[in-house]
Amino acid sequence: MKRIKFFKTPIIMLLAAFTGLVSAQETPLLDRELFFGNPEISGGQLSPDGKWISFLKEYDGIMNIWVKKFDEPFDAARAITDSKRPMYGYSWSIDGKYILFVKDKDGDENMNIFAVDPMAKAEEGKVPEARNLTPREDVTAQIYQASDKNPDLFLIGLNDRDKAWHDLYSLKISTGELELIYENNDRITSYGFDWDDNLRLLYRTDEAGTTQILYKKGDELVPVYETLVTESAGVYGWNEDNTKMYLVTNKGELDLSTLFLMDPETGDKKLLESDPEGRVDFGGMRMDRNTRKMVSTSYVDDKRRTYWKDDTWKENYEFLKSKFPGREVGFQSSTRDYSKFLVSVSGDRYASESWFFDTATRELIHQYTPRPELKKVEEHLAPMKPIRYKSSDGLEIPGYLTIPQGVEAKNLPVVILVHGGPKGPRDYWGYSSIVQFLANRGYAVMQPNFRASGGYGKAFMNAGDMQWGLLMQDDITWGAKHLIDEGIADPSRIAIMGGSYGGYATLAGLAFTPDLYACGVDIVGPSNIFTLLESVPPYWESARAYLHGMVGDPNTPEGEKRIREASPLFSADKIVKPLLIIQGANDPRVKKAEADQIAIAMRDRGKQVSYLLADDEGHGFAKPVNNMAMFAEIEKFLAGILGGRYQEDMPEDVAKRLEELRVDISTVTYEPKAEVSSADALPELKRVFKEGSFEYDVKMSVQGQQLDMTMTREVAKNADQWVVTDVSRGPMGESKDVMSYHADMSPGERVINQAGQTIVMIFNPGIVAVKAMGQDMEIVYSGAFVSDGAGMDKVLAGLPLDAGYALTFSMPDMMTLKSKQVNLKVHDREEVNGASCWKVTVTAVDNEADVTTYWINPEAGLAEKYEQVIPAMGNAVVTTVRKI
Repeated sequence: MKRIKFFKTPIIMLLAAFTGLVSAQETPLLDRELFFGNPEISGGQLSPDGKWISFLKEYDGIMNIWVKKFDEPFDAARAITDSKRPMYGYSWSIDGKYILFVKDKDGDENMNIFAVDPMAKAEEGKVPEARNLTPREDVTAQIYQASDKNPDLFLIGLNDRDKAWHDLYSLKISTGELELIYENNDRITSYGFDWDDNLRLLYRTDEAGTTQILYKKGDELVPVYETLVTESAGVYGWNEDNTKMYLVTNKGELDLSTLFLMDPETGDKKLLESDPEGRVDFGGMRMDRNTRKMVSTSYVDDKRRTYWKDDTWKENYEFLKSKFPGREVGFQSSTRDYSKFLVSVSGDRYASESWFFDTATRELIHQYTPRPELKKVEEHLAPMKPIRYKSSDGLEIPGYLTIPQGVEAKNLPVVILVHGGPKGPRDYWGYSSIVQFLANRGYAVMQPNFRASGGYGKAFMNAGDMQWGLLMQDDITWGAKHLIDEGIADPSRIAIMGGSYGGYATLAGLAFTPDLYACGVDIVGPSNIFTLLESVPPYWESARAYLHGMVGDPNTPEGEKRIREASPLFSADKIVKPLLIIQGANDPRVKKAEADQIAIAMRDRGKQVSYLLADDEGHGFAKPVNNMAMFAEIEKFLAGILGGRYQEDMPEDVAKRLEELRVDISTVTYEPKAEVSSADALPELKRVFKEGSFEYDVKMSVQGQQLDMTMTREVAKNADQWVVTDVSRGPMGESKDVMSYHADMSPGERVINQAGQTIVMIFNPGIVAVKAMGQDMEIVYSGAFVSDGAGMDKVLAGLPLDAGYALTFSMPDMMTLKSKQVNLKVHDREEVNGASCWKVTVTAVDNEADVTTYWINPEAGLAEKYEQVIPAMGNAVVTTVRKI
């Protein structure tokens, strides 16, 4: 049962009257679970034929997917997933045979795609088995298109071969079969398809951040449009016959992004539409997949504006608006023929609802209310109002202000709530759990859309470049000053709070304007921009120039100076007000080190700092119990400093989890990432080459399957060189790897023949010349170097191996055509093939999953066995054992 609390005692009533926290009508203290607990039902979708409804509902405490027949009550639904972590989204396949969803592991954002049969039967108390269609570790799958022509087909991207770039695959849902369509060696950031699933466009971003839209003309990729790093362009779809594309761009003299119809063959563009009111960027368009025509366009100003192009859709929308006056109405889900819809109804102070709408009969049937207990008390929610104010340089800043219900907007405690991003995202009008929660506790909440926020034009967004901690922060500071000048804010009771960039702005606010704020709440915010840039995920490589344009290039003196000035960590001595830090241990964007560094800096200076750390979360908290614990702590923290209201009680599991999240500040440590450098040179190697023939059994285990192969090796002397030839045979045919070594065992030449392709590598000091697929390339290295390939185990056998021996050297990486650093370590001896062997691991410095283990027989000068893990092949394991 959800709880509603009223203050009754005379002392508390007196305090509340003094601080302006409670209205004369005694606005009730609403239980935080109403805002942050799991909704009873959410995310409803109609099956393509309209016979079923799927939705999200608790299963073992986590929101999972359930299904029911349309005419059944929701109590008759059955769970079809049992995920232990909230999902990022789900959808029906076009033919309704499958429900597909994506999820990661504990917030690491390495997404896998799953499919489950919604009609499959399961054992009592269990759910149908969901199949992982992309079972790869440390890989993030991207979905580009669900085929309209072939319901069993998805077009997806996987960064399994190269962590920085996604190759394009077709994915067969029924079997999980993957087929490579395009190997991405060209800095491709995305792919575009027409109505018939034809690959028509590829987006390529160079190291300067310039993006080209490439038109696929046969086998040729033709550049048809180009934007600078400070501009944007994207294709939103194709016209009915796939001859022209809908291009949205703000290139050149355009400030507001604008919709054009472009012919990719000629480059001709026809202006279709920009904001009729000339205020904001083009917001989006809805297409009818059956007629292939545009249905509507939209723009997000203070509120959303929709412009209808289809009379039938317009009539349906206006009918719904008439039934729900003053509310926002959205087409949440539909049948394949658009005859039936699930419609969402919401508002800033309105608990959302979902309704079924039959377009033929105009019948409206209530389906569910996600938070029915909140619905009962929604009269106590507070209105969100658009505001505008001037920043330090006169730039007008839009935002939103929410005043607690029933309270005069005078001398109030305030929370400045800063959104993330920062470049592109923005805050929107509508219901917000965080905003309403804070307002209910008695705080006015201001949400500034500072410069760099998206939607307000190119100039406004780019005005934030190189302004972290400067004008961007001024936009937030002047928002607080605006509330003070208007008499709304009590100057002594203003807090700043936010997540991601909002967490950065919190730290910057406390460090750069130490007298303005009474306290701050930093949620997954970066404190040191140097370490932030060093640790971004590899698949953000295309955005590196974009990031440097925002904050500075750390590789230049000017950029280094700007970054140091903007990083709150280096001004931690100026922070004098209390800070609450909240962090996910698995955050791939803002690493835990960002929280650790500022926590240590505050602690060592004797400042007031507290810290919550979740070992099962990433960039923000997703699990309900973690969210509830986090907001209980935030609520107590703010109440103790600003004097707001605080719900002391909490469920037992939340209280237990909160204690687990709390970090003992005295125990926090941070070790800067050590610079890893290869040894200057290899030690003198023992000469272990001997002529002879050897045979090996080879087994490859990948995705639950095993392939058996054989390998033969010939070691021969050729003048003053040794030549090692490995020939592998298996179900995929024969491959040959020939490696020549100089007398000192340094590599000379390598020739690989596999699948009809030949790769030639010539080894010179500091450079490996590579010839492959008709191209000449180079791999540059420095220091100690060992090449993989035939005979590498013999080179390792020539090292002075002993327990504990370690060495760092470089190797060529044929996946990236760069050198990679590896750490060699000798462990204890183990017996293999009756011989006492040194166990030797060779591990990539930047990827611990990339490891090869050798069992080296020092007497024979070779490996009796070696086992290689290949991350690019879904952590396939190849085990090679010498026959005796």
